[in-house]
Amino acid sequence: MSVQEFVIPGRLPGLNDYTAACRGRAIAGGKMKHKAQDSVRSAIREAGLKPMKAPVDVRITWYEKNRRRDKDNIRFGVKFILDALVAEHVIENDNWHWVRAIVDEYRVDKENPRIHVLIEER
Repeated sequence: MSVQEFVIPGRLPGLNDYTAACRGRAIAGGKMKHKAQDSVRSAIREAGLKPMKAPVDVRITWYEKNRRRDKDNIRFGVKFILDALVAEHVIENDNWHWVRAIVDEYRVDKENPRIHVLIEER
């Protein structure tokens, strides 16, 4: 059983941010997704993650600078995380076969907002 982890500095766009971008301009949502996914891919490469075998459990700890965003809005960032894991060939797919569980925890860290992702083969 293999465990890997990485940290994404800052925060990812929430569902409200993404929805507003998509409503504003036709390509704004796509640009936002691409930028967010690039930041996740960079964190994955920096951590040196290796390909994993199915299935995996993903545990995400979201460290926000305050409690202004709702948890469901924050959690939307999991889309960017899973898509980046696939793009970086850490997991083959983000379907039911490859991702068994996604567990979220939420914390506040005013000084160092970040996202800690732990992936465990099952």
